[in-house]
Amino acid sequence: MIKKVVIGLWILFLLIVLSVVLMFMGISKGWIGYMPSIEEIENPTYKYATQLFSEDGKVLGSWSISKENRLNTTYNELSPGLINALIATEDVRFANHSGIDLKAFARAVIKRGILMQKNAGGGSTISQQLAKQLYTEEVATDLSERLLQKPNEWVIAVNLERYYTKEEILTMYLNKFDFLNNAVGIKTAAYTYFNTTPKELKIEEAATLIGMCKNPSLYNPRRFNERSKGRRNVVLDQMRKAGYITEQECDSLQALPLELKYNPVDHKEGVATYFREYLRGVMTAKEPDKKKYRGWQMQKYYEDSLAWETNPLYGWCAKNKKKDGKNYSVYTDGLKIYTTIDSRMQQYAEEAVKEHLAGYLQPHFFREKRRSKTAPFSKDISTEEVNAILQRSVRQSERYNVMKTSGATEKEIEEAFNTPIEMSVFSWNGAKDTIMTPMDSIRYYKHFLRTGFMSMNPVNGHVKAYVGGPDYPYFQYDMAMVGRRQVGSTIKPFLYTQAMENGFTPCDEVRHVEYTFITETGEPYTPRNSMRDRYGEMVTLKWGLSRSSNWISVYLMNKLNPYALVKLIHNFGILNRDIQPTLSLCLGPCDISVGEMVSAYTAFANRGIRVAPLFVTRIEDNEGNIIANFTPEMEEVMSANSSYKMLDMLRSVINEGTGGRARRNYGLTVQMGGKTGTTNNHSDAWFMGFTPSLVSGVWVGGEDRDIHFDNMTYGQGAAMALPIWGLYMQKVYGDETLGYSQAEEFQVPEDFKPCEEDVSEVQQYQGTELDDLFN
Repeated sequence: MIKKVVIGLWILFLLIVLSVVLMFMGISKGWIGYMPSIEEIENPTYKYATQLFSEDGKVLGSWSISKENRLNTTYNELSPGLINALIATEDVRFANHSGIDLKAFARAVIKRGILMQKNAGGGSTISQQLAKQLYTEEVATDLSERLLQKPNEWVIAVNLERYYTKEEILTMYLNKFDFLNNAVGIKTAAYTYFNTTPKELKIEEAATLIGMCKNPSLYNPRRFNERSKGRRNVVLDQMRKAGYITEQECDSLQALPLELKYNPVDHKEGVATYFREYLRGVMTAKEPDKKKYRGWQMQKYYEDSLAWETNPLYGWCAKNKKKDGKNYSVYTDGLKIYTTIDSRMQQYAEEAVKEHLAGYLQPHFFREKRRSKTAPFSKDISTEEVNAILQRSVRQSERYNVMKTSGATEKEIEEAFNTPIEMSVFSWNGAKDTIMTPMDSIRYYKHFLRTGFMSMNPVNGHVKAYVGGPDYPYFQYDMAMVGRRQVGSTIKPFLYTQAMENGFTPCDEVRHVEYTFITETGEPYTPRNSMRDRYGEMVTLKWGLSRSSNWISVYLMNKLNPYALVKLIHNFGILNRDIQPTLSLCLGPCDISVGEMVSAYTAFANRGIRVAPLFVTRIEDNEGNIIANFTPEMEEVMSANSSYKMLDMLRSVINEGTGGRARRNYGLTVQMGGKTGTTNNHSDAWFMGFTPSLVSGVWVGGEDRDIHFDNMTYGQGAAMALPIWGLYMQKVYGDETLGYSQAEEFQVPEDFKPCEEDVSEVQQYQGTELDDLFN
């Protein structure tokens, strides 16, 4: 009887062993459960965020899919405290096993499975946990499911140990783990919770993050500070037991409060937000398909088609493929994009915008509109016109489109827009919680003045600073490179360039009087002028440009050829095809972006050579290989001699004309040129300023053209736009680390005489056939 029992037990034992062998064979072959291929194990799929770097080496931000904001970290970038904390807490025998810790597993089975002790510790090694992160999507909730899941993890863990070193496994684990709050991977987590890098994490900070590995939701330090602190102290005690820290160190670290330096990773927050969003749109653009553009978008189709053919950065992801033949993705491929933005100059630009708009201009605007029935619109338009504009804004809003798509009637939508709700709205002093109707919120936001600013190097095209509006989360329309507005008198230098190219000189004289001209259609045209200084006297062209006299400009336009001016404006890099060749063109009625104007003005500081904006210098893959380089695009738009003449006149705008505030109010002594601009009714205010090393442009105005100051005191370009430029330049020269000096000078030949005509360069545009102008 005993013999039969023994034989039966042996048979049972052998059957169990055979079953286990067959089970593991089935698992390894992929017959039971999921088993990744050798290729998948050797090349696990990671979704790494793309990082953007400034020219001075700072991280501007990152792009990722919503739940994979992971940044790659190497083993050498991990602090010893972080590695020790992980091993001591999660797998103290990590260095001695090959993927499976039988002792830990037996302890878990006996204490948790049989004795039902919840705090007995787990049996999974770091390698098993990594296998679970990489290849197991479902999380088991009870013991039976864990027992069925374990064999798969064991086999994968053993394979991981076979193909990777211990250091690589530790790094992969920390790169893969989700620390919540959009902090995926240790690099993002270190920045998000402690504003540092994995290498610089203090021991107590590392212990906090490793403590989250047990259950990140339960030990979330943002929500449960005391609970997370308790878990941190458990990790510190484990480090003491493992011999990584002394008992005295453990006691002192455990006594410390858990203090976070929380930096949420939000693509709408941080520095250079408008720039990052513009660049993302450029790089991820698809090849333009005319069928996808509406009739009113033909200008956009033209620009996109031109960019696709001529700009290697435009549609870069769609134009370039990885080794596996797939297109690059800025969301998952962990690219490193090195931009031309200088983080310090970007900060100064954003500060200048805030200081001027929030500290000076906006309070005056509020004050002017305080008692106006049509606020924030001009007093010159009717209540009916205001309501029409507001209704148009309603129909363009996301709320309206969502309700319309869901089948709501116009009456239901109107009722919703007039029902008060709780909301958080923008203010220059921070977000403000309030209760108002969606309709009132539309009108509220229209009270805030908008702006666009860009600064670039006139020689190599590097864009140093880029501000598309007051605050990206609330005002997302980009007025630096996307939006266009009338440019007013900032267009006049293009006209004067045409004159210089046609043999005029800055010293040529014209009588300063009101003129009436006959247009091409036979109608009389008498331009208005905001100043009557030296009326009736003979004045030079230089004086006329420095004072921005409309009479002198239209006089010149009448002597030259409007069609030729249109062509010249396009040569300056202006893409708007709807520029009309009329006498009034010289007063700036056409819409142009800040970025286009800044690029155009580089020709005045760069001997007649226009440089296109350069936003990126190179792109690297996630292994550090350079996969793309970018160089500036240049084009000569005027002769060097004409550029010297223009430089002489544009410097006079600052030294004796409408841009004089740049010196008086901001103490700038550097050689500089510039031009102010103000459109009809003060709807748009501009200032273009340049030095030998920087060309910058500013636009300030309302969301709609009917939102503006009703007086010239605050509504002109010198008051609305110039101060932003002045504050920015003041800050740039105040930072010696940037290397800019107010002693620098424009490079002009010593024998250059601005009032001498260069006969060899005179071009007779008048009488030229129109067909010849566009060939």
